[in-house]
Amino acid sequence: MPNLQPYQNPTYFVWLIGGLIPLMIGLLRGKRWRLYETGLSLAFLLLTFGAEKYHQGLALVAYVIFEVALLYLYLHYRQKHNSGWIFTAAVALAIAPLVMVKLTPFIFGKASLLGFLGISYLTFKVVGIVMEIRDGAIKELKFFELVHFILFFPTISSGPIDRYRRFLSDYQTVVSKDEYLEMLEKGVHNIFLGFLYKFILAYLFGTVWLPQVGHLALAHGGFSWWLVLYMYVYAMDLFFDFAGYSLFAVGISYFMGVKTPINFNKPFLAPNIKEFWNRWHMSLSFWFRDYIYMRFVFFVMKNKLLQDRILISQVGYLVLFLIMGFWHGLTWYYIVYGLYHALAIIICDMWLRFKKKHRLPHNKATKALGVVITFNTVCLSFLIFSGFLDKLFF
Repeated sequence: MPNLQPYQNPTYFVWLIGGLIPLMIGLLRGKRWRLYETGLSLAFLLLTFGAEKYHQGLALVAYVIFEVALLYLYLHYRQKHNSGWIFTAAVALAIAPLVMVKLTPFIFGKASLLGFLGISYLTFKVVGIVMEIRDGAIKELKFFELVHFILFFPTISSGPIDRYRRFLSDYQTVVSKDEYLEMLEKGVHNIFLGFLYKFILAYLFGTVWLPQVGHLALAHGGFSWWLVLYMYVYAMDLFFDFAGYSLFAVGISYFMGVKTPINFNKPFLAPNIKEFWNRWHMSLSFWFRDYIYMRFVFFVMKNKLLQDRILISQVGYLVLFLIMGFWHGLTWYYIVYGLYHALAIIICDMWLRFKKKHRLPHNKATKALGVVITFNTVCLSFLIFSGFLDKLFF
């Protein structure tokens, strides 16, 4: 069986559509053929992690065994006890494989043998389950459904990040024929839009224009208008490439009767940076908001570590985006990228409070100005994120 990266070339889609047809026929007839779906998932995991990437496949198997065992152990403990230390230990153990994968290149100068494609997104799923077990929202785990959720192959490489209870409600329900036909329509729309984004626009921005503009920016050295152009071209490439992947994942999920949440909602039309993060990589943004920011704020307020609510939110933003920066990698530009967005949101909050207090006008013109400012603020952050400044100045 060949080794194919998800959504990278037409061959993958040929295999994918061919494999999905029996499952789609079953759903149109009001049946979910779970045995076939399991076989299909295993086949596409082999396509992704087979052949040259067999070591990633072995790491994936070991990872799933470890995380599933951890989830069941913590659920068993939580049904009888409620220790905060055990909860903290469970979260630490859940993220330990990802931390090891991220730290190994920094410490040893080579990739970790524990790493595999999509480990970050799988870890976010697992940690989310641990936290919901802690909250009492999840009181039982079903082994087959749990493994299927963790290894749901349409989203394994690049998300979106789904939630266990939401996924389970879709997986355990077979929708009516009319509703499934609507899902197929949306799925087709997402896939064709994904082709436009990934194989046309991202190709033009990332493969055709970006190397040329980057070469000219390096040739001129320091600040130049070529650097500004590089910033915009890179931002467009990043968006269309990532959004394209996400559209493919959502579209294929719909074909499988699962309403995976969308990941992007016109982010470059956001009127401020807070709204941008409600539109960009939404599943990740909401995950960080729910499981890091909100819990950090609650912890600080509960233990009265700080009194000023505004200051608490500002510190929360710094913690949130620093973690996000470190998650991307242990390099200065990822850390600065995180700090940049934390400061941008803090300033945005200050401006929104000032605007409300002084009842400043809000109309189409001010909104358009906000969109322009936010777009350029975000593009500058992506220039930092790209690491290109490291090549240019260092």
